[in-house]
Amino acid sequence: MQEETVQPQDAPSNGKSLEELLAEAQAKIDEQRERMLRAVAETENVRKRLQAEAQTGQKYALERFAEGLLPVVDSLEAALAAKDTSGVELTLKQLQAALEKGHIRTVDPKPGERFDPHRHQAMAAVEAAQDPNTIVAVMQKGYALHDRMLRPALVTVAKTPVAKNDSDPISDKDLD
Repeated sequence: MQEETVQPQDAPSNGKSLEELLAEAQAKIDEQRERMLRAVAETENVRKRLQAEAQTGQKYALERFAEGLLPVVDSLEAALAAKDTSGVELTLKQLQAALEKGHIRTVDPKPGERFDPHRHQAMAAVEAAQDPNTIVAVMQKGYALHDRMLRPALVTVAKTPVAKNDSDPISDKDLD
């Protein structure tokens, strides 16, 4: 085996000294640092701009809906000023149209429909001749915005009739 002597090779000599190469490397580092700082600043500016736009969007999200309600307010004020109730039906139609444009729909279950706790709120349970857990009566309509409930419909629900049992330990007869 033959031993080879390894000697350090000089940097490629393209006419630049080590100090010049170091200065170039430092300049590249400074340039990259500057680019990084600009990118971070730009990202922060974009984040702030998007945050401001989101706040503005939330603040004025109901603007179109409110504009649709203004004619309803005008009609109600005119009906009250004229002491004329004939315009109330027209005003109700205007209000329903404004709600519809705002994607607000009525939740108005019919008697006999199945009770849905996501859309209805049971205010009472009564014994009825219909199936248990079905709607007997609607006390107040509900409203939904797209798929989200604004207010559930208030309903009375049918319950299973309870059979009277003579062996019931507490009854009205025992109160005497």
